[in-house]
Amino acid sequence: MYQTIGFIGTGNMGSAVACAVARSGLAETILLSNRTPAKAEKLAAELPNSARSSNEEIARSAQLIFLGVKPQLMGLALSPLKPILSSREDRFVLATMAAGLSCDQIQDLLDLDCPVIRMMPNTPAAIGAGVVQYCGQGVTVEELDSFAALIAPAGLVDPVPESLIDAASALSGCGPAFAYLFLEALSDGGVACGLPRDKATAYAAQMLAGSARMALESGGHPGALKDAVCSPGGTTIQGVRALERSGFRGAAMEAVIAAYEKTLKLR
Repeated sequence: MYQTIGFIGTGNMGSAVACAVARSGLAETILLSNRTPAKAEKLAAELPNSARSSNEEIARSAQLIFLGVKPQLMGLALSPLKPILSSREDRFVLATMAAGLSCDQIQDLLDLDCPVIRMMPNTPAAIGAGVVQYCGQGVTVEELDSFAALIAPAGLVDPVPESLIDAASALSGCGPAFAYLFLEALSDGGVACGLPRDKATAYAAQMLAGSARMALESGGHPGALKDAVCSPGGTTIQGVRALERSGFRGAAMEAVIAAYEKTLKLR
């Protein structure tokens, strides 16, 4: 349905989504633009059917336009595109991944009642192991279905009401940073116990990947899966005790809530 797809902004998040779209094989042409042209050019060299372009050319020609722009810069990026988008006679859809900005706000910034998809991807989408929540305003069912098919290679793609997008952003959007912090800490613990750094990191990363996969595939409650590892009087329960003594679960919850509260302020 979308022959020409444009990306305005190819930073970490925009690039991750562009990689997923390229893997779908459904895009005839992918146009890439970035404030630093070299970034867009480098990505275009890595993706099939891709070319470096400009914001203006994307606004003129793409049927689906991904806005990979930080929320505080969105107005600045869209302002010069208003006359181009307003003058288009064909139908186009905007897909925003800016935290905190609603579909209404994107339309208001353009002073244009155009179809908008709001999405929240995370960086693991670049390797097909991400999470993308999305919703639409003024978008047809067919357009949403085509959008979902395009980004399906990103990983878990889930439609949600717009009222849940901010919470999703705080959990799965920001979550990779929390996971990497935990991964680094586990690796440090392994090194403290005598493991070489490369082995400690590999063991910790595979353990986290396997645990996450087991949770998804088994459907078991995380507490029950945790209990299955904790033998009475064993080593694991002592490690759990140490985490609880340091407020591990409370800290993890507070991280998500703090990110959520910041997302609300970006409105």
